[in-house]
Amino acid sequence: MRALRTRPPKLLVEERRRRIVAEVEQQGRATVEELAARFAVSTVTVRGDLEALARAGTLVRSHGGALPPAGPVTDAPLDIKVGRHHAEKMRIAQAAVRMIRDGETIILDSGTTTAEIAAQIRQANFAALTVVTNALNIAMTLAGLPNVRVLMLGGLLRGMSYSMVGPDAERTLSKLTADRLFLGVDGIDPVFGLTTPDPLEAELNALMIRVSREVVAATDSSKFGRRSLSVIAPIRSLHRIITDKGAATDVVEEMRGLGLDVIVV
Repeated sequence: MRALRTRPPKLLVEERRRRIVAEVEQQGRATVEELAARFAVSTVTVRGDLEALARAGTLVRSHGGALPPAGPVTDAPLDIKVGRHHAEKMRIAQAAVRMIRDGETIILDSGTTTAEIAAQIRQANFAALTVVTNALNIAMTLAGLPNVRVLMLGGLLRGMSYSMVGPDAERTLSKLTADRLFLGVDGIDPVFGLTTPDPLEAELNALMIRVSREVVAATDSSKFGRRSLSVIAPIRSLHRIITDKGAATDVVEEMRGLGLDVIVV
């Protein structure tokens, strides 16, 4: 009796688009036909995916396919970012949580790595902790934990990143102090410093740095050497960097030469 062939389950649109972005980034390019075969969908569906991803700035449409974005890093929807370098982000988050002490007040900036830190906090056993955040998804992750107090900044909602920015968020934050800031960045470069695509986000991030006693950049190695539109602060504003083993040795040593404690996990 012949065994029946079973088709692989169809991916949700968001998951397929995340994987398309990863495929294009890893291969340097991809054609419509290759992607249609890879994900078992029609070429019409793939073209629709590529158009949507191009509008979001996560890839560039080319004749018959797509290329990675060129130049400075542009913003991308959170559901696209979350699948990138997930294993590395998890290790970074675990190292970050080990730094936190009971009774501290910490700030978690918006981003996929800081969201993973929030997920790891859920699994930890803190007797008391205060978390300040401008990210709706992070606040929801921590909501309901009996020993974790969450202070959510108000302001203008950025749908791209589920983050609150603007004068209202800055006014609230300016009245606070924190023991430690965990900052997610889109680009980290010795010359350009810490960068992010949105100017309002950059302003709020700069204030987060000013109100925190210790500043930790929690970022995977793909962000090294990259730059985005808006400068948050120079590298010397950091105390520590937590990154993954994919970081080039010479880059890590350069950062350490600037006086930073670089933790590689």
